[in-house]
Amino acid sequence: MINMNVNTTVTTGTLSRHLHGQFAEHLGRCIYEGMWVGTDSPIPNTDGIRNDVLEALRELNIPVLRWPGGCFADEYHWKDGVGKPEERARMVNSHWGGVEENNHFGTHEFLRLCELLDTEPYISGNVGSGTVHEMQQWVEYMTQDGTSPMADWRRQNGRDEPWKLTYFGVGNENWGCGGNMRPEYYADLYRHYATYVRNYGDNQVYKIACGANTDDYKWTEVLMREAGHLMNGLSLHYYTIPSGEFFPVKGPATGFAAEEWFRTLKNTLFMEELIVKHSKIMDKYDPEKKVGMIIDEWGIWTDVEPGTNPGFLFQQNTVRDAVVAGVNLNLFYKYADRIKMANIAQMVNVLQAMVLTEGDRMLLTPTYHVFNMYQVHQDSERLDLQWESPEYVMGAQSIPKISAAASKDAQGQVHITVCNLSHDESESFSCQIEGGSYTATGIVLAGDALDAHNTFEQPERVAPTELSVTLSAEGVLSFELPAASVARITLS
Repeated sequence: MINMNVNTTVTTGTLSRHLHGQFAEHLGRCIYEGMWVGTDSPIPNTDGIRNDVLEALRELNIPVLRWPGGCFADEYHWKDGVGKPEERARMVNSHWGGVEENNHFGTHEFLRLCELLDTEPYISGNVGSGTVHEMQQWVEYMTQDGTSPMADWRRQNGRDEPWKLTYFGVGNENWGCGGNMRPEYYADLYRHYATYVRNYGDNQVYKIACGANTDDYKWTEVLMREAGHLMNGLSLHYYTIPSGEFFPVKGPATGFAAEEWFRTLKNTLFMEELIVKHSKIMDKYDPEKKVGMIIDEWGIWTDVEPGTNPGFLFQQNTVRDAVVAGVNLNLFYKYADRIKMANIAQMVNVLQAMVLTEGDRMLLTPTYHVFNMYQVHQDSERLDLQWESPEYVMGAQSIPKISAAASKDAQGQVHITVCNLSHDESESFSCQIEGGSYTATGIVLAGDALDAHNTFEQPERVAPTELSVTLSAEGVLSFELPAASVARITLS
């Protein structure tokens, strides 16, 4: 029995809705086929964007969407992606499969997608192979409300009013695919490029610098020391690799053993150490926490599905992915005073996707269901949920068995999200609720196998079901979680 306690009258800060951000890169079938089918497609669409995917993603209330990459961003030249589609320059997507990119999905199409999803755009600019002038002109093209060469060109291309653009990334992974730079060199480049990411009219840009890869603490030290006063956010990238190594084998998305399940969750919990250590460095230069930690690439990365293009990063999505998502979101809430945005990789058909498509068919993944269950935390007030987790033991290693978080929304409802990391042991809970009188309901996501997943033949194999919960007159909430599950309890 795990004993918990929460006082619903004491809050500890706001959980930004941007912690539920998404990421869409020109990679594999994320954009093309996954979202963009073109206006002449037999697949029902709105302005070229497929309706079934739009409808599913709208349900998640996605707060912010990052685009066009990823590694693709630092070889993307935005002028190739505006104007008449048939006249746009073609290129080779050298990072992801060497396939041709026709640039039919560009700035106008992306910002239209954001309008249809009612989400804020987050654009990553090209530092790796682009110029200062190119970046300056892109921001001008999108946000200038007066007369200027770029604003006039935007109007010629069919958009009279400027777009609202808050989030702009000055480069991506400049320590790697974005230029293999040293932190000292990138810090100077950031200062240079960011100067020309200007505010036009009443549009105020939140400038995000390229931060560290995993545990490169020197990178964070140098960036904060040399350029922290010129940025609003600093990114961090960390992927959960089941094997712990990118090469040669990351580990299969399905068909894994209990030992691989444990190792994956142990690796995903490393996120907390990264957050704490990078935050400590940021606190040294920014004790008031004005610079947000932006975890704009995270999620599980496995081997691709057999028979698919290895450069397309298409992987199946299982109950294990769902638990990874729940654990990470709970961690982001815990450190929401520093983390201001997070963007899971990626939204459709790539890595830890929300939806998968095949032709005119679409299915929802277990990760989709977790984001749907957890969206109640968006812009809610964090509650201090207290508990002591038993250990989940595998051989000589152990990790906490339970991950949890709690918040109170604007309507006064309390939401508790809990993950049971154990692959084979259920767990009973007794939670003392202080500060009010409520009724309780719950839902749970679990599977009939550790690698249970949805297919086009069985699209509902993994979906939320009702969780039995009781709440006594004395305010004791009781429930039991099955092994390998994610749950949400709501107190109304």
